[in-house]
Amino acid sequence: MDKKEVAKVLEEIAQLMELAGENTFKIRSYVNGARTIEQLDEPIQVLVEEHRLQELKGVGQALEEKIIELVTTGQLQFLEDLKAQFPPTIFELFTIPGLGPKRVKVLYDELGIDSLKGLEHACESDQVLSLKGFSLGMQEKILAGIGFSKKQAGQHLFDKASGAAENVMAHLSEHSAVIRMELAGSLRRRKEVVKDVDIVASSIDPTAVMKSFVTMPGVERIVSQGETKSSVQLASGVGVDLRVVEDHQFTYTLAHFTGSKEHNVVMRQRAKDRGLKLNEYGLFRKDGSLVHCDTEAVLFAALDLPYLPPELREDRGEFEVKATPRLVVLEDMRGLIHLHTTYSDGANTLHEMAAAVQEAGYEYMLVSDHSQTAAYAGGLRPDVVVSQQRAIDDLNEELTDFRVLKGIESDILMDGSLDYEEDVLNSFDLIIASVHQKLDMSEEEATKRVVKAIEHPATAILGHPTGRLLLKRKGYTLDMEQIFDACVANNVAVEINANCQRLDCDWRHIRRGKDKGVKFSIGPDAHRAFGISFVKYGVGIARKGWLEPEDVINSMSCEELLAWRG
Repeated sequence: MDKKEVAKVLEEIAQLMELAGENTFKIRSYVNGARTIEQLDEPIQVLVEEHRLQELKGVGQALEEKIIELVTTGQLQFLEDLKAQFPPTIFELFTIPGLGPKRVKVLYDELGIDSLKGLEHACESDQVLSLKGFSLGMQEKILAGIGFSKKQAGQHLFDKASGAAENVMAHLSEHSAVIRMELAGSLRRRKEVVKDVDIVASSIDPTAVMKSFVTMPGVERIVSQGETKSSVQLASGVGVDLRVVEDHQFTYTLAHFTGSKEHNVVMRQRAKDRGLKLNEYGLFRKDGSLVHCDTEAVLFAALDLPYLPPELREDRGEFEVKATPRLVVLEDMRGLIHLHTTYSDGANTLHEMAAAVQEAGYEYMLVSDHSQTAAYAGGLRPDVVVSQQRAIDDLNEELTDFRVLKGIESDILMDGSLDYEEDVLNSFDLIIASVHQKLDMSEEEATKRVVKAIEHPATAILGHPTGRLLLKRKGYTLDMEQIFDACVANNVAVEINANCQRLDCDWRHIRRGKDKGVKFSIGPDAHRAFGISFVKYGVGIARKGWLEPEDVINSMSCEELLAWRG
């Protein structure tokens, strides 16, 4: 197990212990342990091998033993014993927004609710209203959450699926019989959520590769096993399909299983229009001979197309391009925007975050801790803003070839105004304006609120525009045409929040915004040093939205960025 997987297990233990009624101190130790492990700058395996776990803050002997068991065996008996205390379906309840361990415990203890089906019935029959702390509004939100959860069933966040894919491919890459191997499917197309992982490989010995695949560490269940295709389910719950073909078939199989279905329909028709036949095994002439295509670029050229990056293969205009678009890449990012520190709810200090960003090769960063209204997240009072800005000035004096910009993630208040008085707002270099509260407005109300915030002279970036949390909540509905028009009129960028729980603004909207002339910001929304790496996920969504470097303000130098806002 890697550090993310270990941290997730520790969080699950804390959740189960709270459900079981354990004391708060024990629960907190696992929560803190999870945070510590997740923030490690080196592999957890190294600390285990070098017996250095107890050097970590909050990691005592008991926790050390559990981490060692997890890392070395991939399992933990303590967790299994906790799970055994409850019906397995009870964990479905935690997928509903607003239902934490305390509320789930009440539902379970008072009404015996241990599944989404039981919860839905209890809400529809108004049994939930008999419980303390459960209002009619809460009951309606629970029902809406259940409906949303049903639609999202069987899907995984991008980082979870891509992490699983990386582990599988790392394992298979060591096999001597593998010639070529690539990721395919919706993960390669950078969809924000995926149902499973698709991998395509070519080999001189498919049987041996398939055996290695189905017996690799982490496989919980073999769904199917064959000579050319096998499917497994990993312990993480992610399904993985592997297709192994002869090397001369690799390009066609990769293109076919990258998809999308809609894209493939057009590709096959283009082949047919040219007297050819395209399928997953090859591009064939009428006489059955193969048109040799060693790469996808050659395959596209054979159908009179420029190379189309996987992110664009959705049949949403890609067949109209005359040349391969120069989509933005991670290397175009010169600075990072949207980072939190210990001044609000971040895990790392200002100095630590600056050091991590600079070490990662960036030229600047915009600190954007929460504003005062977000008291739940340690929002900065005006006097703390002054202290932080003095600290930033001092830090900039120490730094070479790097600059920390003064920013804030200002809450958009109920009426659309920004947090703080004008003199405080004017003290920042750049302001991200975001909605964090009252997410249940109508589309008209929400649009009016956000447009007013965009029109405020201090707003530079609209943060995570719809407030969605993938697989958890839909977010509020906005008239994106009005939002984009307001952003263009007021020179405000729209954030692509790179946290895989958000990936907001949605890529389907991004293309429309680009066409209108909207600028975008890719923000990791990092609450710890490790989180700066999230920017890669935002770049993927930017590419899927057809963005080029000039569309993204992070590709500007620090001086250009400040000049852009005037």
